[in-house]
Amino acid sequence: MRNRKFVAFGLSFALTFGFLMLWRMQAQEKSAGSSIGSIDPYLMDRDAEIAMARSAAPSSIAKDASVMVLGRHGYDTAVEGKNGFTCVVGRSWDLSKSNPAFWDPKIHGPICLSAPATRSFLPIYLKKTELAIAGRSNIQIEAAIIDGIAKGELPTPEPGSVSYMLSKQGYLNAGVKGPWLPHVMFFVPEIDPRALGSGFGDDVPLDAHEEKIGRYTTIDVPVSSWSDGTSASEAFKKYFDLTTSVAMAH
Repeated sequence: MRNRKFVAFGLSFALTFGFLMLWRMQAQEKSAGSSIGSIDPYLMDRDAEIAMARSAAPSSIAKDASVMVLGRHGYDTAVEGKNGFTCVVGRSWDLSKSNPAFWDPKIHGPICLSAPATRSFLPIYLKKTELAIAGRSNIQIEAAIIDGIAKGELPTPEPGSVSYMLSKQGYLNAGVKGPWLPHVMFFVPEIDPRALGSGFGDDVPLDAHEEKIGRYTTIDVPVSSWSDGTSASEAFKKYFDLTTSVAMAH
């Protein structure tokens, strides 16, 4: 009987210890963050990436914009532009560190940036890319950006920083499984989004949110057409049907 009790106690202790060790390992992994592994799943055919990047803006802007594409060592300029705009396809590491899609290779965000945004917003994204490829974790990447901005080594968006995200080809998150809505995005100094009317109701024609990491606020203004001139009415219907169903579920 004594031996049976000892065996039962030993098994219970082993299971408890095992669960504690697993919990500790998971907690440590979470606190340490995760890293990219391989760049391969994020790479695209070069011509396809150029076309996708250009699809972010109206042709009158995109045709003379610079285009950058992702390679094994970071982004490089595939097309030299002449109007000051830069078009790229953003990847998942531009998300916040806590976003479960931070390393999702399906994420593609075609975006065309104005000249001020090219000078003052793009460097932050390129730095994130450099750190990601170097094997830094999601937590380390965010910390490095915060530190770089605090030290003045990285910029904050300057006046005139605007981007176009009008592409049908994007995949911004698993919720919409596509490009969200065609919109123009403005980068402004930090301000409470509600001071701009954001969040008051669906009749407000903009959405704003503070980017605490980058010390700025983005203002998204949806527009009625994609970059190819076709109507985005179906995308609006899909989006508002989705948000209505989510609200009802809660």
